[in-house]
Amino acid sequence: MRKPCEIQFVNKKVHETYKKLKEKPLKDQLEKALCDIEENPFCGIQIPKKLIPKDYIKKHNIGNVWKYNLPGAWRLIYSIRGGEVTIITIILDWMDHKTYEKKFKY
Repeated sequence: MRKPCEIQFVNKKVHETYKKLKEKPLKDQLEKALCDIEENPFCGIQIPKKLIPKDYIKKHNIGNVWKYNLPGAWRLIYSIRGGEVTIITIILDWMDHKTYEKKFKY
């Protein structure tokens, strides 16, 4: 039996930015991604631990980072925390491909 998944944003600022997003195509893509992740938190691609930006680890106290590829070379970045009853998916950020490559040092 699969555990239910709860989507959370890492902080109020990220959540407010998401709610105020005016680019309809990007907002629609993010909404679809959140639905997909809620259905299966492991649908993204796990980032190797050695490539996780140190500021994510320090700032958010996380040990794993996943990316969900969005159309137009955008990336949704999230982390997964497992509980006994529920899996919690924490939305960290979304960025274009150029910013993603710079942040993850590709």
